[in-house]
Amino acid sequence: MTPSPLASRRSVRQAGVKAHKYPKAVHLVEPADGKTDSAAPVPYAQDAFERWVLFVDTLRQRAGNMIEHERQGMPPLLDFKYETILDARQFDAPANYALLRITEIDADLWGDCVDETKPPVIVIDPRAGHGPGIGGFKRDSEVGMAMREGHPVYFVMFFPEPMPGQTLADVHHALSRFVAEVSHRHPDAPPILYGNCQAGWAVTLLAADCQGLSGPVVLNGSPLSYWSGEAGTSTIRMLGGLIGGSWAAHLAADLGDGRFDGAWLAQNFENLQPEKSLWAKFADLYTRVDTERERFLEFERWWNGYYMLSREEILAISRNLFIGNKLETGELRICDNCTADLTRIRNPIVIFTSWGDDITPPAQALGWIPQVYANTAALKAAGQRIVYLTNPHAGHLGIFVSASVARLEHRAILESLSEIDALAPGLYEMKIDNPTGDPDCHKPAFSVRFEPREVADIKVPHPAETLAKVARVSEINETAYDLFAGPWLRAGTTPASADVIRAMHPMRWTRMMFSERYNPWMAVVREQAESLRKCRVPLPDSDPGIAAERATLDAVGNQIASARMARDKMVAGMFKMLFQGPFATIHHTTDTKDK
Repeated sequence: MTPSPLASRRSVRQAGVKAHKYPKAVHLVEPADGKTDSAAPVPYAQDAFERWVLFVDTLRQRAGNMIEHERQGMPPLLDFKYETILDARQFDAPANYALLRITEIDADLWGDCVDETKPPVIVIDPRAGHGPGIGGFKRDSEVGMAMREGHPVYFVMFFPEPMPGQTLADVHHALSRFVAEVSHRHPDAPPILYGNCQAGWAVTLLAADCQGLSGPVVLNGSPLSYWSGEAGTSTIRMLGGLIGGSWAAHLAADLGDGRFDGAWLAQNFENLQPEKSLWAKFADLYTRVDTERERFLEFERWWNGYYMLSREEILAISRNLFIGNKLETGELRICDNCTADLTRIRNPIVIFTSWGDDITPPAQALGWIPQVYANTAALKAAGQRIVYLTNPHAGHLGIFVSASVARLEHRAILESLSEIDALAPGLYEMKIDNPTGDPDCHKPAFSVRFEPREVADIKVPHPAETLAKVARVSEINETAYDLFAGPWLRAGTTPASADVIRAMHPMRWTRMMFSERYNPWMAVVREQAESLRKCRVPLPDSDPGIAAERATLDAVGNQIASARMARDKMVAGMFKMLFQGPFATIHHTTDTKDK
């Protein structure tokens, strides 16, 4: 029997922050007499000060970009021209979604680069706190790669504000109508659906509802099995249990006047690995501000755009998915007449996951398979083909934004879909053999093979009893909150108070404090930075001061990583004590007797 792809996991990442390699810099100084003297040293203190001014000015520009993006209505950050095909805000059951058609890449129009005989690709981005665009905010992306391969490409975007009372059923029916529209425009080939992160379960619902759909489904970093993996290893899951479940999301939505602020989700992501998101990212910018400024600002434009979810949406997501795990068990009711059933799916499913993903680890991406299909025979009897592909080290965002991943893995998936469609029913692992090591290549420079696997090979812990206790505690706490506190908060909350709370969120004011609008001193920084850029000559990497600085920054990052690991260990201990220890057993026994 083939070893389990999850049980045989090897460590691919050290906990500490790795040191970076920095490009060589020109070493020239303009002396007082106006003659260039390449031997004259630039004092480290001067270079550090100049980099500090440029660093703070970059944060000023980030705040300015954030304000300008909000002023424009926070449009999708796509690096492609597009046109709107359908706007779901105009539907009978409105939702804040729209279907876009990508019309141009670089100077190539739709007619120049699209092969109408190829199946269309629909890319759906997640509503996980940020705005749409992660699947196409640069050329080397899912959108860009599909266009380069000649596929007609469509993109599903969403607007910053949900429609009043918007539900998951409204979103589901809007997405279903989008797929039907694309299928009508391209009747010869069913569309390929890309679901990124949380959009993966939305795409899965389309394939698992009572109507179903045709065409392959590609799930990138998508969690479908929320109860898979050790109960004490997922930081977000453990913290959710320790705070008592979904009542906290309910509270945040009530304080937001019926809207849940996506900044809370973004903050959760940053808190997962603060040594990277709160230290290494900025330390890297400071040490390489001459070369990293534009890349930093490009990514931050997307990262700092926070979108809203309706109260109905965030409660349905937290109750049914994160806590209830009802998608995997077939208990998720889409609407009154339909319940999602994963065994109903007949579309080929491609699952792309990574061992370096700490938000959707392979256990949550693949763990649903043995829960839905008892064995390989059951999977084959259902006529299903499931193919999974793993990356050894890419982080969660790297699955979507890494240029090398887009040029190799996403290209390989697109070029292999006809082969996947021709596979006999069963479970397969997709292997890419790329002897040249060049990620920007086509077949036959690289080859793809599909190795048969057994459902029994996917062996992941599934602590259903422990997480059922978490779900029960969440249900009790939310009932108590909605009975005693919720009505008073909803009665006292106004649109103005909700706006004040959103403005005071740490993910906003820590950015806005560097804006000239709120901090007049930043105008001085801007003028100084503009002057510095005209004559800036950075120190070379060989300078002892630069080497010592970078070693110190790396050491601080390692200390933060150690503190984070201690935090996670403490949280895991508290979680196990409350939900797996004697106290939890006593309460579980009491509940059983009461029943």
